[in-house]
Amino acid sequence: MKKLINDPRDVVGQMLEGLVGLDERLALLAGENVVLRRDAAELAARGGVALISGGGAGHEPAHAGYVGEGLLTAAVSGDVFTSPSTDAVLAAIRAVGGQAGVLLIVKNYTGDRLNFGLAADIARTEGIPVEMVIVDDDVALGTGGGAGRRGIAGTVLVHKVAGACAAAGLPLAEIKAEVEAAIAATGTMGVALSGCTVPGADSAGFDLAANEIELGLGIHGEAGIERAHLDGADALVETLIDRIVADRGFGANDQTALLVNGLGGTPPMELAIVARAALAALRKRGITVRRSWCGSNLTALDMQGCSLSLMRLDAGRLARLDAPAFSASWQAGATPPVEPNRVQMAAGAESVEATAVELGPKARRFRHVLGAISHAIRVQEARLTTLDQAVGDGDLGFSLRRGADALDKAFAGNLPADEASLLRLVSQTLRRSIGGTSGPLYAIAALRASEVLRKTNDPSAHAWAEALTASCTGISELGGAARGDRTMLDALIPAAEAFSGAVGSGAPVSTALAQAVAAAREGAAATAGMTPRKGRSSYLGDRVAGHPDPGAEAVAIWLAALAHEFSEAGAEAKP
Repeated sequence: MKKLINDPRDVVGQMLEGLVGLDERLALLAGENVVLRRDAAELAARGGVALISGGGAGHEPAHAGYVGEGLLTAAVSGDVFTSPSTDAVLAAIRAVGGQAGVLLIVKNYTGDRLNFGLAADIARTEGIPVEMVIVDDDVALGTGGGAGRRGIAGTVLVHKVAGACAAAGLPLAEIKAEVEAAIAATGTMGVALSGCTVPGADSAGFDLAANEIELGLGIHGEAGIERAHLDGADALVETLIDRIVADRGFGANDQTALLVNGLGGTPPMELAIVARAALAALRKRGITVRRSWCGSNLTALDMQGCSLSLMRLDAGRLARLDAPAFSASWQAGATPPVEPNRVQMAAGAESVEATAVELGPKARRFRHVLGAISHAIRVQEARLTTLDQAVGDGDLGFSLRRGADALDKAFAGNLPADEASLLRLVSQTLRRSIGGTSGPLYAIAALRASEVLRKTNDPSAHAWAEALTASCTGISELGGAARGDRTMLDALIPAAEAFSGAVGSGAPVSTALAQAVAAAREGAAATAGMTPRKGRSSYLGDRVAGHPDPGAEAVAIWLAALAHEFSEAGAEAKP
């Protein structure tokens, strides 16, 4: 398994050195994997209570990422998924503890409880006041059995409450009481979409089938409490919220804080989709989210998945979450609106007038041809995706499918009567529905063709040939590509030339289109031997050799569908 490490035995120390090297407010305790505030000694001398958390590495940015003003005073790291030793915890206590004492914030795992607990006992014999709280926010385990509930991502919110209490100058006993109340008010439920891979291991700790998930996982690579099927983000979030609400007794009119936490391998895009579903699920239950966070806060290496944490709020706890704090990884909570804010944009000047009566023959024919093209794109979506994965970013099939769906919707109702306006509607629809490079290129092609056809009330085959040539020119000017650059133009230009030549010689439209398709296919095939000079393929150089350009292949696909419709309609049918 490829990882950006040196020796697996050195990952924790080198990781902490990197973190401290980036932030002058932090320091490493000599000889220990302990990160502390550089001003920790001054804080102790001023009579402030120190806060220490920690556990095994692999949960970054927790715990060292939350060392800073208004948060933790120090964080102790063990090896990956391994509790730090008693002596490492004791060294941290000695380094930051003063007469006001130390609060240890410990997640409920046996190794952490033993090592932090023993260090606390030893420190007390040395005259350092030490108290310990146990975070057990995992609702997946119910009452938890013998070992009790695990401590997972809700710990991050607990750190913030504790840090605000300490920054406010509360004594140790009061901080402990307030933090324990915050722990009792917090519930978390997690889900894994994959296992995680420990540095030095060859594979993940467990495997999941394509549509399987592990509900109620821990944060050390262990499997969850039950295996289930993934039926979409919304349904999954409903399950997580149901478990948390039922376990912690949340109800209508409760004020809460929401933490959407990624487990290390989940993209921000997916976390935002989860956040959307979580906010909707809570609104439906009458539960108000006063503050929210979304990101990877307490992870399990590269595990794909997430967890949701809810903390019940009162005015005091909300103030603790809002209190100023600064660390490498903490960010202030956001305030969600009652409903997602949407701003209505003023309508632009551009419009395409639709016919309010029965469609004319041109509009009916246009709709029929576009339907055939859309169908062809759907059939070939997977192939286009595979082609694009080999030479680009793999989104062409999906993008063109999105455009095809949008065209079907746009052409389902009333339509303009003339070809120029129909093509302008195609241009508008494609530029709005397809992102990336394909959208604007196809939009300019349709727009330029529309401008040509505006010159006549009843476009001839010659006018359509001119329109196709104008489309090629528009794509070239907008995209900066030319024939031979290994793009869609290497199929479209030969097709336009073949169509124009056939029409010019008096051939029927169906024959001209058949020749255009043959030229497009030949041009697309030839791109497999071309050196890419435009688009993402140009970044790959010789690695694209032997692979045809997917954009050129797409041209051949939709052009063939168009030609087939006209051959079915009759040899003399107009475009």
